Amino acid sequence: MATLRELKGRIGSVASSEKITGAMKMISSAKMHKAEGALRRLQPYRNTIEGIIGNLLQADAPFASPLAATRPVQHLTIVALGSDDGLCGAYNVNIAKFVEEQIERLRIEHGSSVAVTIVPVGTKMAKAVARLSGIATIAPTDVVTSKSDGAAIKSFEGALRNSFLNGDTDAVYIAYMNFRSAGRQVATCDRWLPMSPEAFTATGKHTSAKPYLFEPDAQHIFESVLPMYLLSVTQEIFVENQASEQAARVMAMQAANDNAKKLLDQLRLEYNKLRQQSITTELLDIVGGQIRD
Repeated sequence: MATLRELKGRIGSVASSEKITGAMKMISSAKMHKAEGALRRLQPYRNTIEGIIGNLLQADAPFASPLAATRPVQHLTIVALGSDDGLCGAYNVNIAKFVEEQIERLRIEHGSSVAVTIVPVGTKMAKAVARLSGIATIAPTDVVTSKSDGAAIKSFEGALRNSFLNGDTDAVYIAYMNFRSAGRQVATCDRWLPMSPEAFTATGKHTSAKPYLFEPDAQHIFESVLPMYLLSVTQEIFVENQASEQAARVMAMQAANDNAKKLLDQLRLEYNKLRQQSITTELLDIVGGQIRD
C-alpha cells in the first residue's frame, strides 16, 4: 500500500500533468482557429478561379491542357499529408491506414501492376507509412513540411506538376484530413492530376453562362489559370491539414486532461482515506494510552 508521502507526490505529478495538457489544449485550439481563418481567406481566391474556368467551359470553350491529358496509368503518386509533431492521437496512423485502402482501390481501378509512390509530408507521417514499403515506394520529400509557408508549398506544387508533365507519373492523388469542423475531420483522397472539366461543373456553382470575349483566347486563359488553380487547391489542402491536425491535438489533449482529472480525483480520495485512517489510528493509540494510565 502506498504511503501518504508517495500519494502526495503522485497527486502533485498528476496535477502538473493536468495543467500542462490544459495549456496545450488552449494552444492547439488557438492554432486551429488561426488555420480556420486562413482557410476562409483562401476560399474566395479559389472560387474566383473556379468561376472563370466554369464560365469558359459553359461558353463551349475547348478544355485542352497538358494538365488535363489522361493516359494509361502505369505509375501513380499519392501525397500523404500528416504532421511533423506528435501528441495528436492516432491522426497520422489513421491517414496511413486510409492511404493503404486507397492503394487497394486504385489498383482495382487501374490494374494490379500499377506502380505506386507515396510522398509523405511530415516526419510523423513518414514513420506511419513506412510499414507500407512492401506495397509501394516511399519517397520522403525535403521540399515541404506540414508547417511550410506559401513559398515552399509553391515549390512542392511545381515539382509535382513537372513530374506529371514529364511523364514520371501518370496520376497524382493527395490524401489528407478534410476539415469540416473542430470535432469532425474526414479522410479524403482527391485526384490532383490529371485535371477534369467535371470538377468545375459538377458542383453547380456556375450555372449561368454569359457572353464573353476572350482575350487573347480561351486556350491562353486556360494555360494561365489552370496552374493558378492547382496552386490554390494545394495551399487550401495544406491549410486544411494544419487545421485538422490541431483539431486532433485538441481532442487528444482534452482526453488526456479528462483522464488526468479522473486519476487526480481517485488519488485524492485514496489520500484522504489513508489520512483519515492514520488519524484514527493515532487517536486510538492516544485513547488506549490514557486508559492504561
